[in-house]
Amino acid sequence: MEQVRMFLAIALSFLVFFLWNIFFVEKETPENTDQKVGQKIDQKTDRARDVTQTANIETTVRETREVDKKTDRVVSEQAEKATTLTSTIASRKAKMFSVDTPLYSVNISEERAAFKSFVLKNYREHNNLDSPLKEMMSEENEIGTYIVDFEGNEIPGLSSAIFICEDALERTDVTSKPEELVFSWRSKEGIEVEKTYKFYPDSYIIDFEVSVINRAEYPLQNNLSVSLFKNMENSKSGQYGFTGPSGLIDGQLQEIEKDDIDETSRFKGIVKWVAVQDRYFISSLIPKADDEAAMNIFMGDNSLVEAQYSAPIKMIHPGMERQFGYEIFMGPKSIEILQEANSDLEKALSFGWFDFISKPCLKLMNFLYDLIPNYGIVIIILTILIKILFWPLGNKSYKSMNEMKRLQPLMADIREKYKDDKKRMNEEVMKLYKTYKINQLGGCLPMVAQIPVFIAFYQMLYGAIELRHAPFFGWITDLSAPDRLFDFGSLGVSIPLMEPPYGIPVLTIIMGGTMFIQQKLQPPAGDPTQAKMMMMMPIVFTFIFINFSSGLVLYWLINNILSIAQQYYVYRKN
Repeated sequence: MEQVRMFLAIALSFLVFFLWNIFFVEKETPENTDQKVGQKIDQKTDRARDVTQTANIETTVRETREVDKKTDRVVSEQAEKATTLTSTIASRKAKMFSVDTPLYSVNISEERAAFKSFVLKNYREHNNLDSPLKEMMSEENEIGTYIVDFEGNEIPGLSSAIFICEDALERTDVTSKPEELVFSWRSKEGIEVEKTYKFYPDSYIIDFEVSVINRAEYPLQNNLSVSLFKNMENSKSGQYGFTGPSGLIDGQLQEIEKDDIDETSRFKGIVKWVAVQDRYFISSLIPKADDEAAMNIFMGDNSLVEAQYSAPIKMIHPGMERQFGYEIFMGPKSIEILQEANSDLEKALSFGWFDFISKPCLKLMNFLYDLIPNYGIVIIILTILIKILFWPLGNKSYKSMNEMKRLQPLMADIREKYKDDKKRMNEEVMKLYKTYKINQLGGCLPMVAQIPVFIAFYQMLYGAIELRHAPFFGWITDLSAPDRLFDFGSLGVSIPLMEPPYGIPVLTIIMGGTMFIQQKLQPPAGDPTQAKMMMMMPIVFTFIFINFSSGLVLYWLINNILSIAQQYYVYRKN
């Protein structure tokens, strides 16, 4: 029994164990087992990935820090280099660059990138072979010319900046093709200004461009100005010639006398060009854009005149670049050369009220010179042509004067008879004119009609550069200078009322003699005092003409000779 109970207990225990495993213990399938294994592998992989990412991040951080350190070093080095370069530019002496063309040679300094010298090769300072070539800029002008700036000192340091001209020889020959010189400067704020000059071998025109790159943190908005400087200490305007600053504004020529320059010398409008000129030469700036602008005129120390072209700009924001185009003309005031500029620059050659007559005369004179290469002979021919043109008016005038002369004995009797009664005397004289049908103004009106042409021709001869240093014959080697035979200045002799050089004004004395003959042919004045004054006129005119150019004296002399011949012819005919 006890064995049966033991076997039953064992069987029952086994059954309980078996049933527990079936109903209460969760069995693992192969799929669940693989999933757990995969999960463990994924966990390990994730841990490995996390470790790798952490390592990569740490590496990236280290590399970024190293790049930042390198960038800081580069920026620091660039800043140091910029500071060093700025310091070097500010402290070093500005270089001078020379440009040589067949027409001129110019020296440009890195200081302000300004013209310091401009020499014309086809013109000399004086009328002798050993005279130096014509220098357009005086030694007193230490600033130079063609200076660029922003009004209100918007870019500090620009007005006195040292521009750098890289990759250029100190001497550039312009013979067969155009050549450029580029000058650049950068401010501490990061604003870059570039001045580019382009030279041509066969023209006085120089292309000039100003480029502005704004790398600063603020916009540029003030007017951009270009200034021309010229010393006017020894310059003065003549009776028929202008010297000083000028400009063509709204189609009108503006000429400002040196004595009239004040703080309000500002002219606004469409500025075609701005210039500083003397009797025979001109320095000018010609903007390529016909925009509203201003011409400002300033008088500095030592008679240094500044003619400034100032134009508003569209706002130059940070990161923007803008170019401004101009042309430069420095050369002779020759009408043909000025017309080649194609910018109305020939209007700078102004001959006053009768300019519309003077310029055709000038062109005719140059045409005749091409046929007869002697301006003295050309002046004689032109004077004869003008005399022929007005020959009928001259005949009428001299005929009236001859009739007046024939009435002089009758008029003398009337004056003697009514010398105590002025009213009656004048009445009788008028009756005499009416009886013989004589117009007392008949001798004057034809002459008055010729005056504009005479003045126009006179003005043209005064201002024509073609006569500068042009020889005639003998002692007259310069038709633009007073005629002088011999030179008394070397002997220490001076002549009152005569400007140097001192000598014998032969042509002027002969001209005075012709005026005396002409005066004798005219009817005498009724009033003795007036008659004496008229006889003094030739002497007065001789002293007036003593300092005039020989070309003008030659014109007046030939005109007097032709007038005497015509007057004598009319008197003999009538």
